[in-house]
Amino acid sequence: MRAEGERIRRIGVLMNLAADDAEGQARLAAFVQDLQQLGWTDGRNVRIDYRWAAGDARLFHRYAEELLALAPDVILASATPSVQALQQATRTVPIVFAQVGDPVGMGVVASLARPGGNITGFTPMEFGFGAKWLELLKEIAPRVTRVGVLRDLTIGPAQLSAIQAVAPSFGVELSAVGVRDAGEIERGITAFARSPNGGMIVTASTPALIHRELITRLAAWHRLPAVYAFRYFTTGGGLISYGPDSIDPYRRAAGEKPADLRVQAPTKYELVINLKTAKALGLEIPDKLLALADEVIE
Repeated sequence: MRAEGERIRRIGVLMNLAADDAEGQARLAAFVQDLQQLGWTDGRNVRIDYRWAAGDARLFHRYAEELLALAPDVILASATPSVQALQQATRTVPIVFAQVGDPVGMGVVASLARPGGNITGFTPMEFGFGAKWLELLKEIAPRVTRVGVLRDLTIGPAQLSAIQAVAPSFGVELSAVGVRDAGEIERGITAFARSPNGGMIVTASTPALIHRELITRLAAWHRLPAVYAFRYFTTGGGLISYGPDSIDPYRRAAGEKPADLRVQAPTKYELVINLKTAKALGLEIPDKLLALADEVIE
């Protein structure tokens, strides 16, 4: 997507969120800003067409077809449902994805080093993360013996499998909680919370992002300590998050040519702790953990 020549190029953008979602707006702002720094200005030498699917499976496919009908030079696909819809619709138009948690397991690319085909991009997770999330949960809430893992059943078991692999060494029993829609989330968390000594791990997915306010509210209501995959949960009232910068891939995507790009993992991870939430849950955050935090919300 680097500026070369004066022909007006066309970029399609398929977002997984609603147009008024603050996280989605921040992601796109980073993308557009970096395009401008590379010499591309929307309306002058490039036209950017946006579609916001808001987590609706039907809209992902409809908007994928709409964007391809506009004959884009490249498409930015936000999260797994976007890239899957586009993959079904074209094998030739270059696609750069961001926030696709298991691109190999989902059949999006052949391998991280050699994606093959017309698709490449940025993955937010390395699957050793499962052990780190569980370690953090036990460190801040040692009494937890039951862990509800919120995960999207449609994007493969990799994140859950990574947590399952280390669960016995932490002495915890795992339960999978679906996040397909608000009803499933509320029923799942409410049922899980009926027994004592519970905590949660909220893995990365589009439904969890869309329903992040509901998830953090239910965690608070049921007094469940929870570890989240991204900072936006913790700034919204969640207890603690450990994961990559969710905006950075969109910034980096602006400066890459798909043909030249292997699938890239995050370069930086951030630990964010919400002390206000910890206090409400009656938890004492260890000093050594506070010292490691990139951000402490008071």
